Amino acid sequence: MMVRHPTSAGSRQDFVHPGALDVAASEVLVRIRSEYREMPGLCLTLLQARRLWALDESTCSDLLSDLVSEGYLRKSAAGYVRAS
Repeated sequence: MMVRHPTSAGSRQDFVHPGALDVAASEVLVRIRSEYREMPGLCLTLLQARRLWALDESTCSDLLSDLVSEGYLRKSAAGYVRAS
């Protein structure tokens, strides 16, 4: 999985080294868990989650799916909510 980060010029994209992705993904997962823990009842659509955490669609979808698979989140008709 490659994470794309816009350059300051905004006209092209730089790519992060794949080895850095595990650390970056872990940090984002900690942040996502923290947001859901600190805001009981938080319900986000994929688009809202992408905007909140500044993630591309594929990365955000993968991370949310991981949290659903581990039972931390569940996907409702309205969006992603904390499972417990």
